[in-house]
Amino acid sequence: MSFEPNNKAPPMHSFQILRTLAALAIFSIAAWAQNSELALKSNDRVTVSIGGIPDSEVAQIRGTYTVSDAGTINLLYIGEVRAAGMKPSMLQRSIEQTYIAREIYTRPTVTVSIDGDAATARMVYVISGCNKNGPVPYSPGMTILKAVGVAGGFTPFAKPSKTKLIRNGTTTEVNLKDISADPSRDIKLQPEDQIIVPE
Repeated sequence: MSFEPNNKAPPMHSFQILRTLAALAIFSIAAWAQNSELALKSNDRVTVSIGGIPDSEVAQIRGTYTVSDAGTINLLYIGEVRAAGMKPSMLQRSIEQTYIAREIYTRPTVTVSIDGDAATARMVYVISGCNKNGPVPYSPGMTILKAVGVAGGFTPFAKPSKTKLIRNGTTTEVNLKDISADPSRDIKLQPEDQIIVPE
């Protein structure tokens, strides 16, 4: 007596595989979105929406806020909340947790987004050594080589091996000649970074 092999997976097993793959895809998309977020800074405008609270209070909280010079926004009942240096997803969790910790709301759901104008106004600055020195519009994931390319590439007299990257007042020397030969070593930029390529 011979038996033919059954290559079909049980329906439940197939469903579990599909469910696992779907969960992984959702997780990957969420992780990508979080990594692509910009950190907030003073004078950024953010839109705050809230649910899970009395309707009469939604309108008092929902709205557009400007991050103060001190790096905070002022919200109903909880006052000043730290915003500068935080990504929108981090800020919304912080607001939710603060309302819960102070026993103001039990299950608030907060959404925070950067105002469109503020999001597009982010820049990095190519100071010297490129054909089109000046501000370069920042985009999430931008690298130092990409910024140099947008700035027209190096001038004939540039010394890329002695490039300086200035971030938050700290200067780091970067060898862009080596990085050009091995792009895997490229450096991701942050808004307001400055790039100086000596000549």
